[in-house]
Amino acid sequence: MRFALLFSLFLGLLSPASAQAPAPAPYGALPKARQLQWHKLKYYAFVHFNMNTFTDEEWGHGTETPDTFNPTQLDCRQWARVAKQAGMEGIVITAKHHDGFCLWPSEYTKHSVKYSKWRNGKGDVLKDLSAACKEYGLKFGVYLSPWDRNHPAYGTPEYNEIFKKTLKEVLTQYGEVFEVWFDGANGEGPNGKKQVYDWPGFIATVRQYQPNAVIFSDAGPDIRWVGNENGYAGETNWGTLNRDKVYPGYPDYWELTPGHEDGTHWVPTEVNCSIRPGWYYHASEDNKVKSLEHLVDIYYSSIGRNGNWLLNLPVDRRGLVHENDVKALMDLKAYTDKATVNLASNKPVTASTVFNKTARFAPRNVLDASRDTYWAAAEGSKQATLDIDLGSPTTLNRLLIEEYLPLGQRVKKFSVAALQNGSYQTIAQGTTIGNRRILRFPTLTTARIRVSIDEAKATPLIRHIELYNAPELIVPPLISRSKEGLVRIVCPRTTDPVITYTTDGSEPTAQSPRFGEPFALPQGGVVKARAFVNNMTRASTPVTAQFDISPAKWTVVSAGTATTGQTLSRLIDGNPESLWQQRKSPEGPTSVVLDLGESLNLHGFTYLPRQDGRTEGIVYRYAVWVSQDGKSWSAPAAGGTFSNINNNPTQQAVRFEKPQTARYLKFDALETTKADDPGVSVAELGVLTR
Repeated sequence: MRFALLFSLFLGLLSPASAQAPAPAPYGALPKARQLQWHKLKYYAFVHFNMNTFTDEEWGHGTETPDTFNPTQLDCRQWARVAKQAGMEGIVITAKHHDGFCLWPSEYTKHSVKYSKWRNGKGDVLKDLSAACKEYGLKFGVYLSPWDRNHPAYGTPEYNEIFKKTLKEVLTQYGEVFEVWFDGANGEGPNGKKQVYDWPGFIATVRQYQPNAVIFSDAGPDIRWVGNENGYAGETNWGTLNRDKVYPGYPDYWELTPGHEDGTHWVPTEVNCSIRPGWYYHASEDNKVKSLEHLVDIYYSSIGRNGNWLLNLPVDRRGLVHENDVKALMDLKAYTDKATVNLASNKPVTASTVFNKTARFAPRNVLDASRDTYWAAAEGSKQATLDIDLGSPTTLNRLLIEEYLPLGQRVKKFSVAALQNGSYQTIAQGTTIGNRRILRFPTLTTARIRVSIDEAKATPLIRHIELYNAPELIVPPLISRSKEGLVRIVCPRTTDPVITYTTDGSEPTAQSPRFGEPFALPQGGVVKARAFVNNMTRASTPVTAQFDISPAKWTVVSAGTATTGQTLSRLIDGNPESLWQQRKSPEGPTSVVLDLGESLNLHGFTYLPRQDGRTEGIVYRYAVWVSQDGKSWSAPAAGGTFSNINNNPTQQAVRFEKPQTARYLKFDALETTKADDPGVSVAELGVLTR
């Protein structure tokens, strides 16, 4: 320790001329200027607002009339104000989704605001939003889907030229665009009409009109998808990718999560998820906004794992960010403000080695606010340590660390230790760092922290370190119901909580009934619950679960001749983690027939895809039939597709055009999301009686 202190003093006495000392050599693929500008960001909004908002769909069909788009109180200034107050840095808007409807008056389609009754065809959402972003100091970005289910030229070479012209419209009329978001969706299901996209031409168009914009897709070329829509980057997350191997719609998408360690190009991760289960606004999801605890976990698993966080806000039919979403955003902002107070600011820091022993790369650089300074270990070092002296016992539970990216990503493994009882004890470990890494560890008190670079691919370069004491959150309860209709409420990872609940729609308080034993709710209803600790003085976020009639009386009449009775029960066992699978029938659709045990007034049905992270057998196209006797089936009560279900495998609720009185329900799986799937899979089937 004495040597380290003397070494630090020695560095401080070095001549200012040392600031001009040669820098470490670059390593591996390097970011371009526009990517480095993007790396300065952390958190910005995705706004899904388009035709689907008004049709209650996730993927539209292109057959909608333009007049269907008719917000009553559209206020892009409200979106921008909310985003700014939430700490966001920009907004990316779905200017054109798969149905082809354009939020600006495009000259290349009749499926746009120009042909709607909204503002008498004179409206322009992109104009309003770009102005609002400029007013509030936010960056403006656009999502444009090349897939177009409306345009008659889709599926022909002519369409690629039309899409480039629509790109030009968007990129030349609304000021600076910081990000262009390309969706790789192509065609209508496994056997739908396809388009051979001219990706090089699309990219060249962006480069011509917005050269500073980063382009997003599975393959970049500037930033990549994280490989899921849950908001979670990988524990290991390289900023590099073998870009020539990857393309939009790349089937081995799981490779995108960690990236490629020795990738040929710099293509870092953007982490996208929605604040609700769906991407577009659905009134049925007003009580399904992610809890504070869930959003905080995503914060640490996206921003804290070398990614930028693109959080979706599904603007409602009024044209406003919904009040429930606003509250969740402000709760998150209040938490992160408290959780990011830097305890290491201006503290003494020493290092085991310094590059060329020059002040330009001194360890104190890791505690300043500049993005241009950094500490560098000795040339050729693959291991090194930094010690931060907090001066007195300090309580903390988080560490932020950042690499200096202009010279490449280097660290493969690092650890954090705290001085405890006279020796350093490891308290956290990580793999990659990249632009930003935040480690969480149990709250402790210490006067010294040591950060060890345990393995690096080249000389470690650390730009910044901060230490925090984040408020501890109580994990909210989980509400479930068995097939028999018994409701259970548990609170994982929370010590000795008291759980209160309600079934009348009111918010649970400390005075509400306490949960002890499972209670019966066979006919369905709304259950709300909350966990309390510290003698009822601290509470979790309340959670809500809505149930329809339970399957207590149901039986599975048929679901394929080769399926065992035990497996059949998984279709209706009330357990989302269990799974029924059946090989596809060569004669026709794979069918499941349910006997509901009594005649019910059915308003629709629900399908829950498998929840184990795999996609094999997930149903894409379906038909549902009802019957009173299980023999005579009328015309299908419902039919269609489950859009985006592979990427967002949440429960699908489909309502019939009119209620049907029936005892039997038949679910036909007509197509799975991949044509070559050998079978069909279902986690749960249910009905809607309300």
